[in-house]
Amino acid sequence: MPADLNDYFKKKNGGSGGGDGGNKRPVNLNIEPPEFLKNLGKKAGVIYAIIGIIIFLIIAKPFTVINSGEVGIKATTGKFEPIPMAPGFHFFMPFVQKVFVVDTKVRIMNFTSSEDVSSFNKRGSGIQSNNAISVLDNRGLPVSLDLTVQYKLESTSAPQTIATWGLAWEDKIISPVVRDVVRSVVGKYTAEKLPQMRNEIAAKIEEGIRSDIEAQPGQPVELLTVQMREIILPVKIKDQIEKVQVAKQEAERTKYEVERAKQEALKVAAVAKGAAQAREIEATGQAKAVKIEADASAYSNREISKSITKKLLELKQIEIQGKFNEALSVNKDAKIFLTPGGAVPNIWVDTKNTQRTQETVAVTK
Repeated sequence: MPADLNDYFKKKNGGSGGGDGGNKRPVNLNIEPPEFLKNLGKKAGVIYAIIGIIIFLIIAKPFTVINSGEVGIKATTGKFEPIPMAPGFHFFMPFVQKVFVVDTKVRIMNFTSSEDVSSFNKRGSGIQSNNAISVLDNRGLPVSLDLTVQYKLESTSAPQTIATWGLAWEDKIISPVVRDVVRSVVGKYTAEKLPQMRNEIAAKIEEGIRSDIEAQPGQPVELLTVQMREIILPVKIKDQIEKVQVAKQEAERTKYEVERAKQEALKVAAVAKGAAQAREIEATGQAKAVKIEADASAYSNREISKSITKKLLELKQIEIQGKFNEALSVNKDAKIFLTPGGAVPNIWVDTKNTQRTQETVAVTK
């Protein structure tokens, strides 16, 4: 035990100059250490070994985690194993083996003239952006196309693909094929025809890209879609196409106006024809009404004529003669002669006295 500690306990118990005259027995300070400290020296080697293993695992990191949408490619002494590592937790031997994690999700490659190319080319984004594809039409005029290609790496053949093309497989498989096919297809058309034949050209481009990618050894990539977004024409060609479009629109408008005028004329003719037919129907109806009325009048006359008999005529003659007799009673100087033989007798009036004659005639009326 250290001397300073002994001195401390001696002073604590009264020291040499205490009440016992310095003859007091010193205190026993032999303290026993804990049990685990007694065995610490025996197990120190094991503890050091465990600590060493933990440090080794942290530094060497002989394990990896493969996420969904990814596969791992294990390389042993630089040689890729043919079977990819599925998503999950995997161990490998550090310094001898190495695991490359590649993305098998859907990826997008844009060929564009309007976007910032560098902003999309970030690792892990799944989107790669390149400059628009410059093409010459069949007259040598420059044309640019904006495309979007969607694809994904085949997981089963990923080790062979990476072994053949490297980790930059997109720039070696997708980009060259797309540019070659676009130039081959568009070069067969004139710049003026491209907007008109847009759908046909887009279909041929997709068909050509799909055919060339599927023809790659081992079919490393699955092509999903190819979309043609925009056709960028030279300014002069664009202005010319716009003028043609304006002329076509004007022709269509004129055609529409002519057709509209024709329809209006047909409408007016139909209205006039309908009015004429209405008047004809009305006139026919009036004519039929007049005929019916005339037929009714004739029928009435026939019926009346059938009802006139000799005795009826004689009766009428007597009635008229009675009226003349009354007239003579008023105008005694008038001379009236009656000639029998009809419904109304013949009348002769003596006209020597004009005034009397007028009066007599008025009475007969």
